[in-house]
Amino acid sequence: MHLNPYGQDAVCLMADLANLPPGSLDELVERCLEAGLVVDMPTDEKDLTRTLDLIEGWTEIVDAVDDRRRAQLVNRLLATATAHPRLTDHGGSGWHLHYRDNGLPLGEVLQALVAVGTALHLTGRGMSRLGRCAREGCDRVYVDVSRGGAQRYCSPRCSNRDAVRCHRARRS
Repeated sequence: MHLNPYGQDAVCLMADLANLPPGSLDELVERCLEAGLVVDMPTDEKDLTRTLDLIEGWTEIVDAVDDRRRAQLVNRLLATATAHPRLTDHGGSGWHLHYRDNGLPLGEVLQALVAVGTALHLTGRGMSRLGRCAREGCDRVYVDVSRGGAQRYCSPRCSNRDAVRCHRARRS
């Protein structure tokens, strides 16, 4: 059985890239590989530019104030990034679906992965499952994959810091 690479993994990769944008094409490729993406497509400097633009557009989805606006932004991203689904067995990873044409460069592949992944994540887990850290002074993006859908912080560290701050404020 092959797990669908378009859900949580693509969205978590995008959050990682949004929180620390890649500074070079080599860094982008390395981080994609570390996230489990098979990079068997052409790459060039345009991919870095396209990815940085994708990050900017994707963070608009994260920052959307209501579900309807978030859906509009996801639909806009889907319209620019997808093709009809097709079966593939590239990289010997097993048969699975791709929502993009073959032979696309890395930047366009990321756009398709993130568009479909974000749509699947939000419709499968809930439209509020993306956000910014609730700790004052932290604006990192998080992808809520918690069981109950109550994540508010980008990391346990920020959650703990905020709890300590609240505790100290109550005691004084």
